[in-house]
Amino acid sequence: MLMKAAEIAVQIMVKEGITDAFGIPGAGINPVYKYLETAPIEHYGMRHEEACTHAADAYYRASHKIALAICTAGPGATNFVTGLYTANIDSIPMLAMVGQANTWQLTQDPFQCVDMVSIADTVTKKVFRPMKAEDVPVMMREAFHLMRSGKPGPVLIDFPLDVQMAETEFDIDAYEAMPVEEVRPDMGQIREAVAMLKEAKAPIIIMGGGVILSESERELVEFAEEYQIPVITTYMAKGGIPVDHPLNVGHCGIQVGQPLGNKYMLESDVVLAIGCRFSDRHTGALDVYRGDRKFIHIDIEPKQIGKVFDPDLGIVSDAKLAIEALKDAAKEMGLTAAGNPRVAEIPSWRKKLARKTDYDSVPIMPHRVFKEVNDAFDDETMFTTGCGIVQIWSGQLQEINKPMRYLPSGGAGTLGYEVPAAFGAKVAHPERTVVTVLGDFGFTFLGEEIAVSAVFKKPIIVVIVNNAFLGLIRQNQKGAYGFEYAVEMPYNQDGTIDYVKVAEGFGCAGERVFTPDELKAALVRAKESGKTYIIDAICVKEQLCDMGGSLANVKSFAPAE
Repeated sequence: MLMKAAEIAVQIMVKEGITDAFGIPGAGINPVYKYLETAPIEHYGMRHEEACTHAADAYYRASHKIALAICTAGPGATNFVTGLYTANIDSIPMLAMVGQANTWQLTQDPFQCVDMVSIADTVTKKVFRPMKAEDVPVMMREAFHLMRSGKPGPVLIDFPLDVQMAETEFDIDAYEAMPVEEVRPDMGQIREAVAMLKEAKAPIIIMGGGVILSESERELVEFAEEYQIPVITTYMAKGGIPVDHPLNVGHCGIQVGQPLGNKYMLESDVVLAIGCRFSDRHTGALDVYRGDRKFIHIDIEPKQIGKVFDPDLGIVSDAKLAIEALKDAAKEMGLTAAGNPRVAEIPSWRKKLARKTDYDSVPIMPHRVFKEVNDAFDDETMFTTGCGIVQIWSGQLQEINKPMRYLPSGGAGTLGYEVPAAFGAKVAHPERTVVTVLGDFGFTFLGEEIAVSAVFKKPIIVVIVNNAFLGLIRQNQKGAYGFEYAVEMPYNQDGTIDYVKVAEGFGCAGERVFTPDELKAALVRAKESGKTYIIDAICVKEQLCDMGGSLANVKSFAPAE
């Protein structure tokens, strides 16, 4: 059947399982929109192109289903770049599609023509630009395969206008998705890993975000339980093991790390790390992090092994397949429970090292905000967070008991991710409560997307930790350079800026709170309102967050009382 390339692209999206799209139409992409109108794909019109990508990103984090982010050419397309980077570094697949000038104009600098192939090359798995209609089915098929294969990630289709309108023969019934190859571990290496665990006196497991992406957190916890090995979760794996699980020692790291996780990491002798990338905020100073301990690193991406440091044993494998293989080999080789007294001591150490959150001060201590958030919401609630001092407090203090409920911008730390991501998560799971906790400055990055939440009746709750400072930048200026400049924002608290009016102007509800009791009551009203609800919590202005240069010297800045 003779068919326009724009229609072919939409039909392939449908067959590959896309049911939701986040986009903004424009002249450069309108031929595709013509066929989206009648497709079984729900389209959500966003207010900024970058928001399209963040919504599609969090949609996948919440559901493990791929969504479409779509917009027009030129500045619309370049506004996608931050969202593509945010998804790519966290291994989140997304189909991004942008308009482009006609093929014959590409070297003429026409209106809204920009070289997205070059611009987006380093922040996607691949950029495709079909130059004729018959390229489209081949490229779309490869795009979906790439998104799902190996280390997942976003792809971009840079779609010239004349190609969208061109015709070619196509039969959707003959189209078949490319199968995704399994990445299985080498069993000799798996046995070597088990042998290292048998020799260990204080082993530890690091559950990375790759475990969540492969949906193998349950299997990994079972393995840990069988052999009584403590579990550290990276920031991207938050919720992969319940907070109060007797083997959960929380995060380790120099920012979102927790005292318990750092303690158990520093006391370990063999580290089994699965699906993590040893980011600098996790490791801190590498000499301290590595110490004399041995590392087993399992990752689906071969280039990840040895990228930061050479492990004693590197295994390329899908996380789930590796864990299954470890289980089999452990039984075969007679691995036994460690029996180390430090395992039995985890619950007591958890209480001793827990950070204080029950401050009664006015203005509100940021830590108290997270106590009230922890108390107010159930385990099915989904949370998003972006960057800055509020994100660090969130990583340190939020209690998440299930996977795919905490959806952060991890590797990029993107201000502006929070609100559109919350909306994308709500689209993925309309039945769940979705909350974003962010700073007053962070809210001004893509905060207008609360309007999208309002008009589509997909309510989210936005909690603003209003400290009237660029808090993390101030802390860095003072701690690293000994100065403070351009970071104070008193107008965010003194009434000049009114976030409640902003909320009301965008069709939402909101209130400003000054005390812990007012915050507690506001969270109840937010849940009961059925509306997108903004809570502007006036907090202590100059409170710093705990951090340090290595796992051994994280400094606490929180008051004892």
